[in-house]
Amino acid sequence: LEQIEELKIQLNDIGVEIKPVDNLVDIIWKDKPDQPINSTYIYPTKYAGKSRLKKILDVKNELQLRDENGFVFTNPESLCWLLNIRGKDINRTPITHCTGIVHLDSRVDLFIDPAKTSNIKIILKDTINFFSPDKFEAFLKLLKGPIGIDPEQLPYAAFLALEKGDVKIVRSKDPTELPKAKKNKIELTNAKKAHLRDAISICKFLFWFNCQPIENLTEIDIAISLEKFRRANPEFKDLSFDTISASGPNAALPHYRVTTNSNRTLNRGEVILIDSGAQYLDGTTDVTRTIGIDVTNSEICESYTRVFKGLVAVSKLQFPKGTCGKEIDVLARKYLWENGQDFNHGTGHGVGHFLNVHEGPQRISKTSLIPLEEGMIISNEPGYYKEGGFGIRIENLLVVRASKFMKVPHNAKFLSFETLTFVPIDKNLLVKSMLSETEKDWLNTYHKECRKKITAYLSKEEALWLRKVTEPI
Repeated sequence: LEQIEELKIQLNDIGVEIKPVDNLVDIIWKDKPDQPINSTYIYPTKYAGKSRLKKILDVKNELQLRDENGFVFTNPESLCWLLNIRGKDINRTPITHCTGIVHLDSRVDLFIDPAKTSNIKIILKDTINFFSPDKFEAFLKLLKGPIGIDPEQLPYAAFLALEKGDVKIVRSKDPTELPKAKKNKIELTNAKKAHLRDAISICKFLFWFNCQPIENLTEIDIAISLEKFRRANPEFKDLSFDTISASGPNAALPHYRVTTNSNRTLNRGEVILIDSGAQYLDGTTDVTRTIGIDVTNSEICESYTRVFKGLVAVSKLQFPKGTCGKEIDVLARKYLWENGQDFNHGTGHGVGHFLNVHEGPQRISKTSLIPLEEGMIISNEPGYYKEGGFGIRIENLLVVRASKFMKVPHNAKFLSFETLTFVPIDKNLLVKSMLSETEKDWLNTYHKECRKKITAYLSKEEALWLRKVTEPI
């Protein structure tokens, strides 16, 4: 809705009118595949940390504060979180396609394909009224009183249906957005388990990688092998996104996806950038490591060191409550800017809990005005990309918590970050003379934690390798 209205304003200025029509692609797409009808399933409270009834009550209380009779949900992620359900309608993101209406009396109308609800209908019949998706617009026309919508999420067709009814439309934020972003204690406890499990798999992969003849490996080999190590976990459900396995000049493309046409054999003197993640019932992971393959190029090493310094600057930050992502972003870029370098993506994105690996509203970017709050999980991933040459990115996931590092005035509320990701960082690419003692101490402490958390889960040979790659600098 919001995008359509903005476009209307821009086009009206030049005398062009927008008229809603049926989707022209749908009209000519004669062999269009059917919508996915994978079964929807219950997401246990032991992972969610809060029952659906309590979440619905929280939404009801929020609607009362807003003086709204109900709220229209069109983002499936919001409904999956609210109702503690998940699905398999989208690869890499465990959601089920649906829309819904939460009423002030706690009634929930869920519009979902009946073929997907046999697993949940009996369990949820006392909480939810089930309807087929084609009934959604008709229900919107029958709503009464002030009804909340999020213009950033609502489709224009749904807005037109609401306008045809006797309803006061209230533009507000999705009431699940912040509660979903601010993980509860059980979610955070589970997330740490998921990240430890994931780190063990990545360390086993890195040991395997270290033992392979480089000239026999391709980018596709790397992606396939890393996934195999993750799949060895019985808790593994899926990747959280298609793995980015990029070497040499391909690594200079921040969102590169390897294909059979672009696939490269790894070469000595280059770096390989591996950005990957997994979906576990107890959490969603996302981690990037840039690995040098006998790299001696000073430009690569110096750029890598500046990226690392930015990662540390954000990781160590203590900041007052109310600080937004825009105010933090500069720290990740500071050392790159000093050398006339930068990266053309945000420093960090929010991460869901067995949901979307990219979750709002929090971000660390040049434009984000959303304050960071306790319980939010966010990525920290500065980078540098030289077109046609090389690419560098280092990424850990962080959780926002109350500050424990420094004494602050009793009337001030300060926050800091706790690291969730514990995977060795390639210290061979670092130019040590460019590092401060504080940065060296951070890396040594981080690597000590990697050894402490992971060694017991490795073979003798893997443990010896981990000890070597995490030795103090």
